[in-house]
Amino acid sequence: MSSNVQEQLLKSIDSPADLRELPVGKLEQVCAELRRYIIDILSENPGHLGASLGTVELTVALHYVFHTPGDRIVWDVGHQAYGHKILTGRREAFHTLRQVDGISGFPNPEESEYDAFIAGHASNSISAALGMSVASRLGPEAADRHVIAVIGDGAMTGGLAYEGLNNASSNPNNLLIVLNDNDMAIDRNVGGLSRHLVNITTSGAYNRIRFNIYQKLVKMNIISGRRRENILRFNNSLKALISRQHNLFEGFSIRYFGPVDGHDVVDLVRKLNDIKDMKGPKLLHIKTKKGKGFRPAETSVVEWHAPGKFNKETGQRLVPLDRNAPQSYQDVFGHTLVELAERDSRVVGVTPAMPTGCSMNFLMKAFPDRAFDVGIAEGHAVTFAAGMAKEGLIPFCNVYSSFAQRAYDQIIHDVAIQKLHVVLCLDRAGLVGEDGVTHHGAFDMAFLRPVPGLTVASPLNEVDLRNLMYTGYSHPGPFVIRYPRGKGELKDWQNEMEILPVGKGRKLCGGDRLALLSIGPVGNEAAKAVEALAKEGCSVAHYDMIYLKPVDTAILHEVGRQFRHVMTVENGSIAGGLGSAVVEFMAENGYTPQVKRIGIKDEFVGHGTIPELHRRCGLDAAGIAAAIRELTLPAARDGDASGAKRGHSEFSFIPIRP
Repeated sequence: MSSNVQEQLLKSIDSPADLRELPVGKLEQVCAELRRYIIDILSENPGHLGASLGTVELTVALHYVFHTPGDRIVWDVGHQAYGHKILTGRREAFHTLRQVDGISGFPNPEESEYDAFIAGHASNSISAALGMSVASRLGPEAADRHVIAVIGDGAMTGGLAYEGLNNASSNPNNLLIVLNDNDMAIDRNVGGLSRHLVNITTSGAYNRIRFNIYQKLVKMNIISGRRRENILRFNNSLKALISRQHNLFEGFSIRYFGPVDGHDVVDLVRKLNDIKDMKGPKLLHIKTKKGKGFRPAETSVVEWHAPGKFNKETGQRLVPLDRNAPQSYQDVFGHTLVELAERDSRVVGVTPAMPTGCSMNFLMKAFPDRAFDVGIAEGHAVTFAAGMAKEGLIPFCNVYSSFAQRAYDQIIHDVAIQKLHVVLCLDRAGLVGEDGVTHHGAFDMAFLRPVPGLTVASPLNEVDLRNLMYTGYSHPGPFVIRYPRGKGELKDWQNEMEILPVGKGRKLCGGDRLALLSIGPVGNEAAKAVEALAKEGCSVAHYDMIYLKPVDTAILHEVGRQFRHVMTVENGSIAGGLGSAVVEFMAENGYTPQVKRIGIKDEFVGHGTIPELHRRCGLDAAGIAAAIRELTLPAARDGDASGAKRGHSEFSFIPIRP
């Protein structure tokens, strides 16, 4: 933990109940201490800095006004919630943030009763909070419960948020939505919505007068619940006429308040107290600054979204520079995309709010009119790319694997069925590290393998990534490439790109004890295991499959005829992935080897560094080698490494087991 001594007020707050014991005049000091504590800890233990600095005053005000955990606060984009974690009993554990066996970087109900709902993906807070609000109304024991959805940091660009808003206006509820408008997601917010939120105006005096009149009309029985919706729309229209600005929320029949200063904690407390008991759905629009209180984070918000270690006094980022290290897969993708765009004017790029993270910013700089950041809207990104492909362009749509789950319907309905030439690049595939359970790209191979017409591939290294991008560019139909977060394997990766024949893998080395089939960069760990075992006299044949779909049946026939023991290795779910494909093939073709699958088991994996998580899941070289030894020891004792050929009765009852 940081050596800095905590100041007295924050040190005395072990729960929101302690916070509520303080006079309101002390809250500014609490905010200052909380902001400093976040900076102190994150300077030594990296995390998402900017977003949580921007919500310090909001966090303090919410827990001061509302009686959590009985009242529910649902955070959207969970990296806004570090202050929330500190105030809800996790102050002393905060230094373990995002570390293996430490606290999560996102709200998670399994970690604390104060975490009302999980918040790793964006735009779900309104829908979840609306469900809680309706449930509270239907449950007499919780009828007085307040439910608050805190949405922001770009999440209002997601379509799910509008589905929730639309439904909130048609169901009886008392939901409070707090829109944290910092004009940012990770990269700059894009689109008309972002510009509109910056310009919305309203009058505090107007809202006070309006509420007083409303209360009197209710007491006089002039306004009923059935008439309320029409009156809201009329008043919103009247407000738009007077202010000469249209209110974004006027069509949703939701009371709108704001915008207000999100860094004035005393005023926030006052406003929240004023509106918390109002009946019906309502929205408080606050304006905040991402990185508030730490000058470097305020001025360079993209770089300081998750800056790594830094000097908290000077603002210098302490990023170790290893000039001999390989490039990241992300940078290889970005540079290669520019090369392809230089060759062919039909090549365009699409990303949902992650141009810097996926390195599409290189294309944006080189060809700004051919690179599109569509905001936090993965489904739209895929269908937008499909529309361009329908008209003859070749879109490379880069989506983080975990977030691609939200575009599954669009991949099937809008791309695969129409056989459109979209190259879907799934970044952050496999275990991603400290962001943990909500961000691991565990399921893409399993959910894409059944889709007809898709080609699904994964590179062993950076050269293969370039080759697969070129293959996808040349291939006429939908083409998926999955690759992990972080550094690759090679220093010299700028090859002359070539097409990798679709559905063809390759044999990396021969052997007679066991056949090891891997896909993707985890094959490099498998190769290390094979090399170590060779020194022990254990001969392993290693195949890099490259393609999950269509799978190389020639390799599988060769393996099925020659080997009694088969192992598959994949950085993804073993249920439905490469291992499942191999087991299915062997069963359907009458081969009976013993098959051991290594990958992500039927469980959600927590957070930690990528090497730590690989070790826990047995995906490092040592874990793979140990699994091979365990599988082949019986054969070694028997002196029998012969194949399990079809029709050999002595192997006909050897089980295919996970």
